[in-house]
Amino acid sequence: MINRVLMPREMLIGGGSRFRLPSLLKSLGVCRPLLVCDPVMQKLGHAGVLLQVLEKDGIDAAVFSEVVEDPTDISVTALVKRVSGGGHDCLVALGGGSAMDTAKAGAIVATSGEDLRRLKVPRIVDFAAMPVIAVPTTSGTGSEVTRAAVVTDTTASEKMLILGTAALPVAAIVDYELTLTCPYRVTVDTGIDALTHALEALVNRNGNAHAEALALSALKLIGANLEKVANNPDDRDAREAMMLGATHAGLAVSNTSTALIHGLSRPIGAFFHVPHGMSNAMVLPLVTRFSRGFAMREYAAAAHALGYADAADSDEAASSKLVDAFIGLNDRLQVPTLEEYGVDRVRYFDLLPEMVRQGLASGTPANNPRVPSEAEMARLYELAYDGRTDGF
Repeated sequence: MINRVLMPREMLIGGGSRFRLPSLLKSLGVCRPLLVCDPVMQKLGHAGVLLQVLEKDGIDAAVFSEVVEDPTDISVTALVKRVSGGGHDCLVALGGGSAMDTAKAGAIVATSGEDLRRLKVPRIVDFAAMPVIAVPTTSGTGSEVTRAAVVTDTTASEKMLILGTAALPVAAIVDYELTLTCPYRVTVDTGIDALTHALEALVNRNGNAHAEALALSALKLIGANLEKVANNPDDRDAREAMMLGATHAGLAVSNTSTALIHGLSRPIGAFFHVPHGMSNAMVLPLVTRFSRGFAMREYAAAAHALGYADAADSDEAASSKLVDAFIGLNDRLQVPTLEEYGVDRVRYFDLLPEMVRQGLASGTPANNPRVPSEAEMARLYELAYDGRTDGF
């Protein structure tokens, strides 16, 4: 069996690696970067520091700071207009998944000239696009190393998955020092997002030995450090370990794609604006219980890697402990149910058929060990509303 392994052309990993951006740009043969970020990155000074570093090296750069949380077709269009009017030859995405996905989608549209809706799955966008250099500031999305971007269609209230090598950054700078300013909720939600990437890569129907090794590495790092860094945000060792774990998880899932957790969570985010990592966490125990009997060895391996199972546990016992451990993790990290988050019950259940349609249409539930039927997908959404896991 031949596995297709995809990753950025170059990765700089370690504290202070962001200061190597000028030499990285030169090695890629680009000289007119546009820095893509949100207003928070400017307020915290991260964008300004990078601009100073570039200016000191004689590189003329500009800033697009209109990234919004959960990027939309509108915000991507604004970026494309800025790119076309500024003579830029590359994008530097500074921030979390929203900044990186905005830059990826903007680079693809700027290159192809196509409408975003024509680029979403089932189409695979395997073509050369404007170079994107990703500089993550959170330990979670892994978008710096994945061939995927998610953008909301504001007309249809649908999160569109864009998948292919065109969405793969040409380079990534993974500098954990940029995460030291992350607040508690961002740290937790992005950390659980990374956990779900690793878990879905491990149990995925597209799984392979390469992805499995990276997923297990990610789970070990995240299991040992997520709660540590949540409780002590200044713990630099834990921040560094989480950053590496998130990158390993991103590399793993980029070579398998996501599965049912993401298939369920994207419509929740699109309709109710729940942060992506939080919506993943909301359905994590439920999907694990629904699926574990169909990939018990893999779920047991995840339990061991995370530190939730004992060496003597059988696969049955370890995978069962995993469900209970995820329930406890959500409780300790203050992950709300959809009901507790304030999602209106009537609107939620009115939209349930459309969420089922969008979730299945994304294609990722088909990668799950247990592929849900339409009726099972609906039942999963019903249970997710108030956080139940015992409906199957």
